Amino acid sequence: MTASSKRQKRERKPLILNFMVLSSLGHLNPSIWAHPKDQSREYKKISYWTKVAKLAEKAKFNAVFIADVLGPYDVYKGPHNFDAVARSGAQFPLVDPSAYISAMVEATNTVGFGITFSTISEAPYLFARRLATLDHLSEGRVGWNIVTSYLQSAARNLLDSKNLPPHDKRYERAEEYLEVVYKLLLSSWRDDAIVDDTANLTYAEPSRIREINHEGEFFNVPGPFITEPSPQRIPVVLQAGASKTGREFAAKHAEIVFIQGFTPEDLKASIDDIRGLAVEKYNRNPEHIKFISELIIILGETNEEAEAKFQDLMKYHDPEGKQALIGGWTGLDLSQFGEDEDLESVNSNAMLSAVKMYITDNKKKTRAEVAQSVGVGLGRKRVLIGTPQEVANEIERYVDISGIDGFNFANANFPATFEDIAELLAPELRKRGLLWEDYPVPGGTFRENLYGVEGQTFVPKDHQAYKYRWIKGTREEFTKHFNSIE
Repeated sequence: MTASSKRQKRERKPLILNFMVLSSLGHLNPSIWAHPKDQSREYKKISYWTKVAKLAEKAKFNAVFIADVLGPYDVYKGPHNFDAVARSGAQFPLVDPSAYISAMVEATNTVGFGITFSTISEAPYLFARRLATLDHLSEGRVGWNIVTSYLQSAARNLLDSKNLPPHDKRYERAEEYLEVVYKLLLSSWRDDAIVDDTANLTYAEPSRIREINHEGEFFNVPGPFITEPSPQRIPVVLQAGASKTGREFAAKHAEIVFIQGFTPEDLKASIDDIRGLAVEKYNRNPEHIKFISELIIILGETNEEAEAKFQDLMKYHDPEGKQALIGGWTGLDLSQFGEDEDLESVNSNAMLSAVKMYITDNKKKTRAEVAQSVGVGLGRKRVLIGTPQEVANEIERYVDISGIDGFNFANANFPATFEDIAELLAPELRKRGLLWEDYPVPGGTFRENLYGVEGQTFVPKDHQAYKYRWIKGTREEFTKHFNSIE
């Protein structure tokens, strides 16, 4: 029996598949906007966002995953130097992607939207209103990708010119921030608070609304919440964090975890660790946490055609822009090292960690080679190039080794990358059982289609948020219950 036959005989489950975008130029590929076929300069227009949403729904993908950053990458040749990102368009400039959600919803029927919001971006009360509003207008098709931020350039503008708090302190703050959001969305209004009683001129029953009276280390929020309960009550909870503290946060709260890893073995280690924490520390069903990772796909009808596309894209490789991205991600200014200096010889734990993360398999680890491993680059560690069959084979290998639940497909050239995936790769994945024929709940919520269960609009019972929901009982009864669980 051939390897292909064995793969086809193995039982498969549909993957969670998303298109991954950023409200800026080129996302992971600075200067790709200069490619004659690239349309990422249109990122400010509604038509750009509706095109992404329609392509995702055409392929029957779960969601459009929207990344975001809140400041320029200004470490490279820094401090406070944003010349490289401005020239190359390396995730700069940006717009607020949440403003486009209503247009994307109107253009589609089922596809979800995972939106990145930082816990330093605004007060939790105001953010909870934004989140509930998005859930209302999408009829339950949104999720919140929780990040704690890592850019000092963002902190300077959002935290009164102060530096970011230390890493673990940011997660302590995020933990309380999320607690406040849970309370506002789930504990301030009883499920049936809206009575819409025209005879008695009562829209909301006051006795079914309560103050949350949160008093904590970082926030004091009395409430009551200003927005009525939304379709999912709380949008799907996504999280991206690779550190020990970030994994703890994911094990406790996340329904979807976005993890990074250059090999399937790396991904498996992260998945096993977080699932183990979820079971042992928080008594969660490990199947209630879904894991996705990032891939860039370059497809052709033949291997030669795919390789030619890759080489064409490489003409727009911008080493300065990519080194600026690395500076933002790692905090390391690569310009302080020589062009040909072997970075593995540098006496720095931070540099060794960065080299391990980004370097190709070549013997000498230089700045140029590190830059080549970002986005579409010669490192190719998260870039799959080939025919739909070859790429699907590699995706199957990732799944078999790591146990991963799905992928975010980032674009190398907009919209060509997404069009190729929708038209060429999606049918091949569907043939192998890795992509469903249709959504389990057409027209349903993000969470219903995530779990594949009609009516599963709220988190499972083992999720941290479940205990916060005011379903029944008087205000006094729920407040007593609520105080007992805190």
